[in-house]
Amino acid sequence: MNSSILMQIEAVYYPILAIVGVPANLLSIVILPRGNCGLTKCITYYLVSMAAADILVINFEVILHEIKDTYFPKSFLDYTSICRLTFVFSFISIDCSVWLTVVFSFDRTVSICCQKLRVKYCTEKTAALVIATVCGLCVGQNLPLYFVNQPGNIIENMAWFCVVKPEFYVLPTWRAYLHFHTILTPFCAFFFISLFNALTIRHIVRSSLIRRHFRKDIKDPTVKNRRKSIILLLSISGSFILLWMLISFCHISVQFTENQFYQTDYIDPFTITEHTGYMLQRLSSCTNTFIYAMAQTKFRNQLKNVIKCQS
Repeated sequence: MNSSILMQIEAVYYPILAIVGVPANLLSIVILPRGNCGLTKCITYYLVSMAAADILVINFEVILHEIKDTYFPKSFLDYTSICRLTFVFSFISIDCSVWLTVVFSFDRTVSICCQKLRVKYCTEKTAALVIATVCGLCVGQNLPLYFVNQPGNIIENMAWFCVVKPEFYVLPTWRAYLHFHTILTPFCAFFFISLFNALTIRHIVRSSLIRRHFRKDIKDPTVKNRRKSIILLLSISGSFILLWMLISFCHISVQFTENQFYQTDYIDPFTITEHTGYMLQRLSSCTNTFIYAMAQTKFRNQLKNVIKCQS
């Protein structure tokens, strides 16, 4: 792919992603807490927190990074002290989005597979505590990233831009941190999401077969609701895994080859793959609202009502 073509695609792609992604997630935050979508408050807490994390990803990764670099180069956001913070908050928001998806999958597994534990775990208080804990851990885990970058230029005694320090890929401490970060996100997240989904789907399928055996000629609303649960759960977690797969390949490549992240050589195959992976990864931050609209009739109705009120 010609470098100019990739840059032109990014120049159009990211503004469209921001224009679509921010309103879509805001609609989820507005609609879901109203309680008219047939979801428990526990589920609503998770879905709203995931939408909020996705908005942060779009703001830091898409607007303050990609769009800013393309359309507003060399602004005050390029001061090293500021872009270091933007860099850290980008990873914090990404990790929050990923691990909130994991704990949401776990909550659904407990709710469906563990009836005794469900009463104590699947509550609003527990959901709020889990969400706060996950976000706090994501903040703590990514604070060392503030020290990963160094100034790219010194202009009139002012540090500009952020460049990854060469020792980040050499020093054992930083390499260990990079390995840990890569294993944790996204590979541990992939494993846990796949595990929780497999357990949930197996339980639902078994329960549905048993109920269908005893209710042969009767339409069972429980089976129908469980089928919708499978569709919603698989759509959210499945789209997440698919959209993260390419950038995950890049993470593996950096661990075992001489390739490095954030290079600007758009002719290099790894750089092209990395940028394509980032485009897909960031797309995952605006897909959930469309998944809700496709999987939940009540959400679609509420969405129509909101649009009618605004028109």
